[in-house]
Amino acid sequence: MNDAAEKVKSLSLWKGAVDPQPVSGGLSNVNFRVDDDGAKYFVRICEDSPYHHVFRDNEARISRAAYEAGISPRLLHYETGAMVFEFIEARTYDGDDVIANIDRLVPLVKRCHREIPKHIRGPATMFWVFHVLRDYAHVMRDGNSRSLPDLDRYMSIAEMLEVEIGQIDLVFGHHDLLPANFIDDGDRVWLVDWEYGGYGTPLFDLAGMAAMAGFSSEDEIRLLEAYYEGQASDAIRRKYSAMRCAAALRETMWSMVSELHLKPPPGADYVEYTEENQARFETSLDMFESEFGGST
Repeated sequence: MNDAAEKVKSLSLWKGAVDPQPVSGGLSNVNFRVDDDGAKYFVRICEDSPYHHVFRDNEARISRAAYEAGISPRLLHYETGAMVFEFIEARTYDGDDVIANIDRLVPLVKRCHREIPKHIRGPATMFWVFHVLRDYAHVMRDGNSRSLPDLDRYMSIAEMLEVEIGQIDLVFGHHDLLPANFIDDGDRVWLVDWEYGGYGTPLFDLAGMAAMAGFSSEDEIRLLEAYYEGQASDAIRRKYSAMRCAAALRETMWSMVSELHLKPPPGADYVEYTEENQARFETSLDMFESEFGGST
């Protein structure tokens, strides 16, 4: 934390000496609030994370596009190891907040899907959850993960889910819709943190949002009917349910890979986070099997 604070102090955009104040809550980055010359800033100290397919130059491009699309706070400064955003006085959502605000959040997610491609410049990545899972499996085997006994089953399930989902619509997705990536300033909700932004299926954002917020079956119906404007067919519901399993499995394996290759920021515990997401995954899988059949 001290090294990260010194990095913040050394950034070239400050007009005077600054005293970075830690902001808690991140799973992989160290965050600070900085007051300088009457203005407030949000600073992320962050490096590339190849094991997670995270590259900060891509994140910076998408962050700028998300600002231009009216979705995210403005990125004011980017250099190797640091991003500086305008600071928004806002409340960070938890799962209950996401559930209570489905009707507000769906239009925001749809704007992300439709509007960011109009603003992004330069290369844009592709996010396909099943490629991510296969690569995570390689990383876990190479690193002799403590979770290797579960890996063959996980990859067999992933193969089944990929077949279930089949062909997809293509949009520009966020791909990390944790509740904490929605912040509410009282007038509007902002969507932040574009580490995994890229082209993909809308089903992953919807499923990830539901899995991480703990949606009930009734909440999921509300979500799909809002996104598809009342036209969520049985086929879409089946694909969505399969993708919810995949989204929960991705978060589980993200944490397993993080156990091997990331130093957790203050307050984060990757082993505990792995166990939480394993439980979410098994719940999602049970729901899929009970509604749509199949054996895993």
